[in-house]
Amino acid sequence: MEAGQQNNSSKLKAFIWSESFLIIVLIGLSIYLFISLKDTIGNSEKQIQNIEKQLAIANEEISRTKDENYNLANTLYAEQQKNSEFENQINEIAGTVGILEKLSKTDPELLQKYSKVFFLNEHYQPANLTKIAEEFLKNPEKEVYVHKDVSSYLKRLMERAENDGLNLQILSAFRSFGDQTSLKSNYVFTYGAGTANQFSADQGYSEHQLGTTVDFTTPTLGDTLIGFQNTPEYEWLTENAYRYGFTLSYPPNNSYYQYEPWHWRFVGQDLARYLDRENIYFYGLDQRTINEYLISIFD
Repeated sequence: MEAGQQNNSSKLKAFIWSESFLIIVLIGLSIYLFISLKDTIGNSEKQIQNIEKQLAIANEEISRTKDENYNLANTLYAEQQKNSEFENQINEIAGTVGILEKLSKTDPELLQKYSKVFFLNEHYQPANLTKIAEEFLKNPEKEVYVHKDVSSYLKRLMERAENDGLNLQILSAFRSFGDQTSLKSNYVFTYGAGTANQFSADQGYSEHQLGTTVDFTTPTLGDTLIGFQNTPEYEWLTENAYRYGFTLSYPPNNSYYQYEPWHWRFVGQDLARYLDRENIYFYGLDQRTINEYLISIFD
């Protein structure tokens, strides 16, 4: 029994010792792990602090960069606005130069009032005259001239009238200072000065000298043009001539000459449309208003 009890006691001591050793090992391991974890946590906290510092620095840098970008954007916008203003100014200057250059090449006489108002001297003649096609003339054997820049408008007018079934013809167009002198002298001789002055301009005051004015007629009318206002050709002109830049110079009750339904002057499509739309005639406008249309007379 004693030997068995001693044996059990030894086993118990061995067990207790092994358990105690295991507990000590576990405690030591726990302490080691705690210390290691504490160190790790401490390092992590330092890393977090470093990261937070870096983030703060980065945020400051981002904020500074945003401010710089904002300032740069404002500066760029301001420069763009300046450039836009400069470009607009340059375009305005270029446009003004273009207008002045265009006006310098456009005969300023073309839109002046001449009938008893302005005077064309004996040396004036349009820079470019061209012969009107015989097919459009009342008297094909005669050479009739018109301002070169007007000829294409007149040609389209005549062709459209023909397409619309009209028999429109041209009796006269450009007349020089000398031609007008001779014509007026003949009228004075035939009708007397008082009557002639009612329908014929003195030399230097005739729109025909500009080369932009045409007297229309029809095959059934004589050279006196009496009754032209009663023809379908005249009615067509009153409805369509403005589309080609022509306007009636002397309508009924004008202050210059007797009613001349055959006498049509080229003033450019813009001005002709305006006159037609407002139902006013050329000599009813002041010269300053008329001059505004000179730039576009051949557009």
